[in-house]
Amino acid sequence: MTQHQLWGGRFSGGMDELMAHLNNSMRFDARLWDADIRGSVAYAQALAGAGIITQKEAAALQRGLKAVREEFATGAFETQPSDEDIHTAVERRLKELAGDVAGKLHTGRSRNDQIATDMRLFALDEIAVAQTQIALLQDALLAKAQAHVNTLMPAYTHMQRAQPSTFAHWCLAYFWQFQRDRERLADCARRTSVMPLGSGALAGNPFNIDRAALAKALGFKAVSDNSLDGVSDRDFVAELQFCLAMLGIHISRMAEDLVIYSTAEFGFVTLADTYSTGSSLMPQKKNPDSMELAKGKSARLMGNLMAILTLLKGLPMTYDKDMQEDKEPLFDSLDTIAMTLPVCAAVIATLRVNADRMQAALDPAMLSTDVAEYLVRRGVPFREAHHMAGRAVALAEGKAIPMSELSQDDWRSISPHFGDDIRAVFNFAQSVKSRAVVGGTGEVKGQIKRAQKALAKKG
Repeated sequence: MTQHQLWGGRFSGGMDELMAHLNNSMRFDARLWDADIRGSVAYAQALAGAGIITQKEAAALQRGLKAVREEFATGAFETQPSDEDIHTAVERRLKELAGDVAGKLHTGRSRNDQIATDMRLFALDEIAVAQTQIALLQDALLAKAQAHVNTLMPAYTHMQRAQPSTFAHWCLAYFWQFQRDRERLADCARRTSVMPLGSGALAGNPFNIDRAALAKALGFKAVSDNSLDGVSDRDFVAELQFCLAMLGIHISRMAEDLVIYSTAEFGFVTLADTYSTGSSLMPQKKNPDSMELAKGKSARLMGNLMAILTLLKGLPMTYDKDMQEDKEPLFDSLDTIAMTLPVCAAVIATLRVNADRMQAALDPAMLSTDVAEYLVRRGVPFREAHHMAGRAVALAEGKAIPMSELSQDDWRSISPHFGDDIRAVFNFAQSVKSRAVVGGTGEVKGQIKRAQKALAKKG
């Protein structure tokens, strides 16, 4: 048993080398160093407030901890083989710097409530980063929408051309998806901001520390109500993983649209060369790899969510070493999002919109619903109007002409309700403008104003 392990008194022999490697988490939980030191600095003051150590001792501990923090921040911290995890490493180095007073820091505290606190502090920091990155992507989408309020394009259902819309409306559709992602993260942060420190190993702290003051010092909004739950709860990790997976799905959907729209067959958009790659064999190729990779990353985000759910489903109360496995999937998801979001924002910002190709893809048959609505305004029940419009589509197809080129006799053969003004229906811009209800294609300017207000709000 090495001298720096925090639990060796009961054991007579050393740990098997393979077991030590399996047990050691320092290789990945070292990134919790800032959260761990912040928690320890605050805990030292809490111990002094409870009269367990003197203010002088608390000050010595805090000076030592700040020195350890500086080493981590500058990359000067040297890991030792005995550093089982981030807690062991920090305490070992603290003792080297501050002396025997370091042994008092862990009074009443367990690694169980310590790691739960570290993870929550870390998660709160990362949530704030992700929210900022999402907002930058939203800002890019909003700017593109403002530039293309009048850029007409087909909208699709079942990947078939459906009704006319605008590129602004497409941009805003994803803006609102990402807005929900930001709001979900803000809601997740509310439940994450509950401090477990003071729960001890599982039964609570016997030294009457002021948990409310400790929570305030660490920036938590509340303290955990039950010490068993305090050390065993990883709901916040699962919830954060879900938020990131859902964000990844929205990214993937947007990316898939851009991959399709950038093909030669569509040609609606052109990705900047800086966010594209070529082929090792075919010189003419320009591949939208940035967006394909963004799609692919969503798979690992979903996998990481399933990993934490599977991990938690059969755990007995309270802390179990299985929970060490909650970190790497979360770290991976956060890193994946941090890498993907800025690229997505840049792709949108640099995207060239080919308005002429979008306009050319509009087909008069896409105004069939407008034809039915024309009849509705003339008193025809919608189901009958729908049938008549369908007959007009079939007639145009049979004559191999655009629907807009049907003669007045053709329209009259279908129904006497069709007047001489039926051809005026075949106006894509007017069709878009006519849907002026809140959220419709004709209300994009109002939608932009709401989006600006939403983006200005925190969370």
